Amino acid sequence: MPRPLLYTIGAFFGTGFAPIAPATVASALFAVMWWAAWTWLGPIPLWLNLALLVVVTAIGIPVAQKLEDIHGEDPSLVVIDEVAGMLVTFLFLSAGWQGWVIGFFWFRFFDILKPLGVRKLEQLGGGGGVGIMADDIGAGVQACLATHGTLWLMARFVS
Repeated sequence: MPRPLLYTIGAFFGTGFAPIAPATVASALFAVMWWAAWTWLGPIPLWLNLALLVVVTAIGIPVAQKLEDIHGEDPSLVVIDEVAGMLVTFLFLSAGWQGWVIGFFWFRFFDILKPLGVRKLEQLGGGGGVGIMADDIGAGVQACLATHGTLWLMARFVS
């Protein structure tokens, strides 16, 4: 893969080079892109969300591995894993912008803290590209559940 493409994918359009919180910048860019797609096309079908998740993960693993080989263990410029995690976070989500904002914050929370076994996912497949992608997908599962739980509570207790 040509180096410019490697970095465009791995650093998600350059967000991985942000001087502060590149993973948060990448997650925010993805949330804005998701909002734009939703606004333009309407609700994103589940099959498309899942297809994007498979493609991002399949491409992200070797890209993350190659960039780790170049830059050392789990380099901060690799943020394609945030995209996979956000795709998981947004699964089954039809709440519009409130859901995306809540999902964004829950995803960042779980991605930073890596609770309930998510940190162990970094070692999946011996680490490297698989581990880089796996822990964010795990954080995305937790964020998805927390987002849906938050929206459920809001629907019942906030008018």
